[in-house]
Amino acid sequence: MTTLTLDSPHNRNALSARLVAELYAALEAAERDDSARAVLLTHTGGTFCAGADLSEATAAPADGPGAALDLARLLRTVVAFPKPVVGLADGHVRAGGTGLLGACDIAVAGPRATFAFTEARIGLAPAVISMPLLPRLDPRAAGRYFLTGERFDGAEAARIGLVTLAADDPDAALAPVLDGLRRGSPQGLAESKRLATAEVLRVFEREADSLAERSARLFASEEAREGMTAFLERREPRWVS
Repeated sequence: MTTLTLDSPHNRNALSARLVAELYAALEAAERDDSARAVLLTHTGGTFCAGADLSEATAAPADGPGAALDLARLLRTVVAFPKPVVGLADGHVRAGGTGLLGACDIAVAGPRATFAFTEARIGLAPAVISMPLLPRLDPRAAGRYFLTGERFDGAEAARIGLVTLAADDPDAALAPVLDGLRRGSPQGLAESKRLATAEVLRVFEREADSLAERSARLFASEEAREGMTAFLERREPRWVS
């Protein structure tokens, strides 16, 4: 078992360019490690992942769908990774962080886990991150939480399909899961994962380019710039009526 730990406390483990590059490097190393049957993705601090690093998004000029395609590539890499990926969240998971957790094959929410799709509140949409999520999420719940940005707990996340299970003792809940993965053959695990993720990967093939273009348009809009700036400045956005 290879453990990857999100540990960027200054921005609540947001998906900065540096963190994404480090994730790629760690996944490549885990793929080369023949002794590792699976990858455990966890975190330090009170946030699993706060989504995109909005300080980068507001500082850089819009450059087309490049950044959104980079995120889509990362999520697809996790979904298509040849070894099982297990996500463990025992803190807040927001926006793009839900996509990262949703891309994991098995996801566990601890007692302190909370979740929110907050894009609509700042002029964006959960477009790219929806690709690993929508094939797995309850459609009515997706409509509600995508639109309202409400925060919900681990039990609700398990009910709607965002995580596999919620547990007061996530280590104890994970023990039989990890033991089962350790007992699996490399070929058996890879082929079983390929079957389980086939529909999710088909969504990426169909939708990645168009959703990345949509995300790029939204990030470049004045409304989204105001929403992201207001969020960073901890104030209410001033929407144009």
